[in-house]
This record gives sequence, C-alpha cells and structure tokens, in this order.
Amino acid sequence: MSAGFQRARRPEQVEARRTAILAAARELLAERLVADISLRELACRVGLAKSNVLRYFDSREAVFLEVLDTAWTAWLDELAFGELPSAREERIAGTIAATLAERRLLCELISAMAPVLERNISVEFARGFKLRAAANLERLASLVRAGVPELSAEAARVFARAVVVVVSGAWPYANPTEAVALATAEAGGAPGFEAVVAENLTNLLAGLVARRR
Repeated sequence: MSAGFQRARRPEQVEARRTAILAAARELLAERLVADISLRELACRVGLAKSNVLRYFDSREAVFLEVLDTAWTAWLDELAFGELPSAREERIAGTIAATLAERRLLCELISAMAPVLERNISVEFARGFKLRAAANLERLASLVRAGVPELSAEAARVFARAVVVVVSGAWPYANPTEAVALATAEAGGAPGFEAVVAENLTNLLAGLVARRR
C-alpha cells in the first residue's frame, strides 16, 4: 500500500478512487485473462491494500462487473445496422458478431459473468448491476426491433438475451487452451468466434421472424 494513502471521504474523492481502481483493472485485463487476476494483484497495481480496495467495491468480481457494464454500454453506443433493404437477419446478426469480435474485453467478461463474476457479490450490488444489464438488453432489443419492426417487443428481448448466451458459450469455445487448440486443428479445425455467433444469431432471428408470420 502507498505510504501516502488517505481514506477518501468526500464524494469526489471516493469517485476518483473508484475510477483509479477500474483503470487498473482494465490495464490488467489487457495483459491477462480475468481468471488469472487476483484481488492482491489488482490492489498492488492501484497502490492500495486489498482491504482498501474493498472499501470501494464489494469484491474483485464486482470490480470486473463494473468494467463489463462500461464496455457493454460503449459497444451499444457504437452499434448501428445501417440500411437493411434485404437479408436483414444476416446483416443484423453479422454486424453484432463482427463488432463483438473486435471487443475481446467485452466478450471475455460476458463469458465470465454468470459462472464466475456473479458468484461473489452482495445482493445490493447484484440488484444494481442487473438493473443496468437489463437496460443494456433493452437497448439492444430496441436496436434490433428498429431493423425488424415486425418483431414483438418480447421477441426482440428474447433475441437480445440470446446474444449474451451465445457469446458466453462461443467465446471460450473459440479461445481454447494451447493443447485443445492443437487437438482441434489436428481434427480438422473449427469455425471461429465471429462465424459461430453470426450463424447462431442469424438462425435465431430468422426463426423469431418466421414465427410472427
């Protein structure tokens, strides 16, 4: 811990400390997988003791969920489907897949969200995070429905939730260990992340549209 550490007391001091912790978390995530980053390492990176990090966040997992929320919102801010005169399902699914493939951090944190990051947080933090996650899903559903207006609001929400589920499974599948990657290559290879996501989302969206007819 820094010898000059003083507890943040004013709201702007607390926010500055939280911002510093989140910045340190992003730096570490650029270097290694979330599963390989400990609370001790995060605390050392920001210059605090572990106990002081926990003054500002519930847990290590809560820090990374905050990073996820920011990355998720930033993706939605930039997501646009453009004109969709034909092949709407393929273009929407393809755009989602391509833009997610460019965001390693977002995909990794989505894949770690349910099995890892949501396992060590308080009820209070969980409520806040789930409300923000629901808002992000609603934004995605609205964007998709604007491109496919015959979808009901609920069908668009089903699709938005499925994006998270597909990414959660496709990301670790497309990023295996070296041993598994070698064995997969020897067996003939496998489709990459973007292709898997695009195919699954195209089929789902086409199915939801067909059910409305």
